[in-house]
Amino acid sequence: MPGPEVLLYGLPLAFLAGFIDAVAGGGGTITLPTLFFMGLSPAQVVATNKLLAIFGSGSATVQYWRKGHVDRPLVLRLIPLALLGSAIGAYLVHFVNPDAFRTLVGVVILGVGALVLANKSFGLEDRYPGLTARTLALTLPGTFIIGMYDGFLGPGTGTFAMFLFALAGFNLVRASGNARTLNFATNLGAFLFFLIGGQMVWWIGLPMGLANALGAALGARMAMLRGSAFVKWMYGLIVLLVSARLFLR
Repeated sequence: MPGPEVLLYGLPLAFLAGFIDAVAGGGGTITLPTLFFMGLSPAQVVATNKLLAIFGSGSATVQYWRKGHVDRPLVLRLIPLALLGSAIGAYLVHFVNPDAFRTLVGVVILGVGALVLANKSFGLEDRYPGLTARTLALTLPGTFIIGMYDGFLGPGTGTFAMFLFALAGFNLVRASGNARTLNFATNLGAFLFFLIGGQMVWWIGLPMGLANALGAALGARMAMLRGSAFVKWMYGLIVLLVSARLFLR
């Protein structure tokens, strides 16, 4: 078991992860390797990461929610599907080797990132039409698939969710707010599941969770202050980080 000195680098990295995740997703690309480097077992890493993730995603959700950047009627309809998909994805891990899909997902997320960045107007204006049949036909199955991916593999879940909401017509700031809220729900569901397993390292997860929450609050405020152009730039960076983690694992 590591000593308290690991928090000297764990806390600032958790803060950075929270900031990045609140803007464009992908904070797990920083926190998961950090927890591994601390010497935790794989089970402890996954469980402890969910502990600190609910702090970060919860903090970002509060910021976006209070400023009106979360479409509550839509997101509240999607949360049950995300939770169901996440549970099914976690179940499928026992039957399918996730490593077989890492390269494919890496290619897909790079393609998604290229589409977002190549289209100069994508996500810069809010064109969300409301709860139309087209919106629900896109977001309901999309959310279920993203939930399954989160339970099955994980990296880039928030980034995929942002893309889904941008496709639905939201600008990237509102897409990020919706994605963080959805991600908070899935993180909370996973946290409750891992809580039963007793693998969380609380003395690491709680302080890193608080640092993650502070970073997330700052990141959400920065995204809302700087607007969709800033989020789009950060989105491109996160796509590269997530893809690198998937390819190099």
